Amino acid sequence: MGKIRQILADNMRKYRQKQGLSQVKLAEKADVTAQYIAMIEMCSKFPKPEMLERLAKSLEVEPHELFAVAPTPQDELEKIRQDIRQDIRQEFKQEIIGEVVKIIKQTLFDDCKR
Repeated sequence: MGKIRQILADNMRKYRQKQGLSQVKLAEKADVTAQYIAMIEMCSKFPKPEMLERLAKSLEVEPHELFAVAPTPQDELEKIRQDIRQDIRQEFKQEIIGEVVKIIKQTLFDDCKR
């Protein structure tokens, strides 16, 4: 079973349950059979793009949401690490700029004294 099929199956089930729909009710809304919905949720079938749009509309979500993957704690931790690195780089750049400005001012002041 492919990972993309599992993501679709999990998200369809999640959105269907969030809407309080059974497989039968979702099938009625999407004008398909309940067996077809069950097969998608069991990763046995993969709908064509037109059907994905119908299913998404029936679930009241955008089609791309059927393929969304929630970030893992590791993803969140990596984002925090990247943000910290960026903050450190920015702070370091500001310190360097401050030192360069001091040197330039001192040099200009020294040149004016001569």
